[in-house]
Amino acid sequence: MMRALFDYSGHRVLVTGAAGGIGRAVAEGFAAAGANLVIVDLDPAVQAVAEEIGGDVTAIHCDIADGEAVRAALGGLGPIDVLVNNAGLERPTPLAGPDPETDEIFDLIIDVNIRGTRNVTRALLPAMQPGARILLTASIWGRTAVPDFSAYVASKHAIIGLARTWAQELGPRGIRVNAICPGWVRTKQAMGSLARMAEARGCSEQELLAEVSDAQALEGVMEPADVAGLYLFLGSDAAANITGQAINVDRGEVMS
Repeated sequence: MMRALFDYSGHRVLVTGAAGGIGRAVAEGFAAAGANLVIVDLDPAVQAVAEEIGGDVTAIHCDIADGEAVRAALGGLGPIDVLVNNAGLERPTPLAGPDPETDEIFDLIIDVNIRGTRNVTRALLPAMQPGARILLTASIWGRTAVPDFSAYVASKHAIIGLARTWAQELGPRGIRVNAICPGWVRTKQAMGSLARMAEARGCSEQELLAEVSDAQALEGVMEPADVAGLYLFLGSDAAANITGQAINVDRGEVMS
């Protein structure tokens, strides 16, 4: 459990993709800061995660790519102060990949990462008052690109575009929108991607991890809790004048 740097007592925070990885770490961070927490995930284990986090936590099992299911599950939740759109899918989709598997994965990534993010935000917008904050998990791959991950890379570029567009659209309503761009974080999905990349290059995972570390100003691969603090900052009054931004947390791999 990370040490609370902000006080979210009396604030309601919803985090998608919270059953593991970055989403769980972010949820734990807000819970430690006193938030009334709602966690959403396609994984039924989300209920067990809520019990493990403890405190004032509500778990919702939902497929965010299903707009009707999202409206049914989230439409009656009541006021939301901070929405963290974190849920996402990361898989390779090489242009010359096998049919129909590659096309199905491509469509699924776009459905979850882009359409799902919109579904959740659209469903909860009526419950967000002036001063509310929307945070979107993008990626440093939303600023750069790697081969074979076109759907994921495109979706993260799109997430940054959504953050910028919604910041302008919702600014007059007093709602701030920002994107967080994590670098390499030791999650199941990221390490799965690294393994596939290493296999494609004919090198070991440790060799590729060393290359990743060498490309950063600060060595080492982050753990999920290492990025959670940026979400708490951007959701707080300390970031009251920050909106429409895509902010990297990547140990200096991509400087912008």
